[in-house]
Amino acid sequence: MKKLFLAFTMLGALASGLFAAPPKAKVRIALIVESTVDDKGWCQSMHDAIKAVQKEYGNALVEYSYSEKMKPVDAGSAARQYASNKFDIIICHGAQYKNLVNEMAPDYPNTTFVFGTSADIGGKNVFTYMPESEQTGYLNGIIAGMVTKVNIVGCVGPVDGGDAARYDRGYVLGAKSVNPNVQVKVAHTGSFGDFVKAAELAKTQINAGADFLTGSSQQAMGALKVVADTKDKTIWWAGQDTSQLSVPEAPKVIAASSYNYNAVVEVLIAKREAGIRGGENIPLNFANKGFVFQYNDKVGKILTPAIRKAVDKARADMTAGKLPLAWKDVKF
Repeated sequence: MKKLFLAFTMLGALASGLFAAPPKAKVRIALIVESTVDDKGWCQSMHDAIKAVQKEYGNALVEYSYSEKMKPVDAGSAARQYASNKFDIIICHGAQYKNLVNEMAPDYPNTTFVFGTSADIGGKNVFTYMPESEQTGYLNGIIAGMVTKVNIVGCVGPVDGGDAARYDRGYVLGAKSVNPNVQVKVAHTGSFGDFVKAAELAKTQINAGADFLTGSSQQAMGALKVVADTKDKTIWWAGQDTSQLSVPEAPKVIAASSYNYNAVVEVLIAKREAGIRGGENIPLNFANKGFVFQYNDKVGKILTPAIRKAVDKARADMTAGKLPLAWKDVKF
């Protein structure tokens, strides 16, 4: 618990800009992702964070390399190559990399390995990170519950685990908090990158009457495209990545949240410089500025003052620790 508290405290401090000092020595960071670094979702969020920290500290102090389209079976070889080439921090961005990280980390004790999302406390040179994404789901759920005209909304998730499970359940809680009569349809593709399956599930939910959808991970773009392409019905979307506010489908996106991994990357650099290789979990939430939330002001009257008021209050309450969410109690 002490380690978790220290990680939480440092994350909050860095996010507030209190200790974001450049490292004294050069740090080499590698990122391994299953999709691409421009996927407008999960993988891009971490890539953008590393690039932002690199820009903040300078290329002379932060070297960055990445490997895309890495299934777990291939990621192990890539990670070992980075470790052999003396990269300091290797981020395997996905819970699917848990086993390979835990297996190889003891072989490279001087390398910091990182994977998430996970609430596990890793080995001596393994960090984990866990977005408490029930919070972002809750805000998007409030919007869904207030926008729907038919009291049927949908959610296209990747898998029922990790931060995706938290997001889905937060979405249900948020929708029902403002609309007790709303029916929330939740379905999973079984994959973080199956755009085709996500599109199929979105079509199924729309055909079942849903007039508002959401979804998480990179595969959600498949569902969003279906929402945007539906011309005979008015369907709206709330995103789990703010990059969706700038894509061609943005006119259907009322609001979006993103993970602010900048602070996580800074924590990893600061911890390593302090001689700490791992053994801690780093949380993200509104309180420590681990999340970003944005409205899409271009959607017009659908984004009412009442919606803004309800969402802003919930966000303020969560930031102040006044709105605990019993997401584990939500059953599908």
